[in-house]
Amino acid sequence: MALSRTDVLHGALAILDEYGLGDLTMRRLATSLGIQPGALYWHFASKQALLGAIADEILLAVDGPAPVGDWDIRITELAHRLRAALLAHRDGAEVVAAAYALRTGRGNTVPLITGVLVDAGFTPEEAELAALTVLHYVFGHTADEQSHAQSVALGVTSTDASATQELSGETARFGFGLSVFVDGLRTRLV
Repeated sequence: MALSRTDVLHGALAILDEYGLGDLTMRRLATSLGIQPGALYWHFASKQALLGAIADEILLAVDGPAPVGDWDIRITELAHRLRAALLAHRDGAEVVAAAYALRTGRGNTVPLITGVLVDAGFTPEEAELAALTVLHYVFGHTADEQSHAQSVALGVTSTDASATQELSGETARFGFGLSVFVDGLRTRLV
């Protein structure tokens, strides 16, 4: 039975979730799928193309029903959705940030946020710049969160907080930073 592009993508996500981005190699992926490494290139032209597809898969969770309410509530919900999508996969923030940097992913997050801000009254140029700023804030915060969690899991860093308290604390810290950004945007609308 021939493997599909979806089979390869799900195999790559399984390796990412279990071992992390550093161990996601084309050779390891091919071995896990029981094929030769060269066969992967029928589905993805390069590892960068594979990472772009993984990023798009991760970002599907952000593309749910459009949030409703005032623009600030909608932006906040989209940012929290993005963070949750990134946290759902080991090294998710790093993978998606790399795909954005390489322009290999086609995620819909920036257009979604841009649309909300245009609806709020920003020019399309300002809205896109603000959307990219939100994106980079979420990437940075979440990458830091994931790196810290991995260092705790490996015993490199200790923490006194329980996992629930740690997550609650990270969510609160994330929300505070996001509110500072949204407050700044609000002043530009006046």
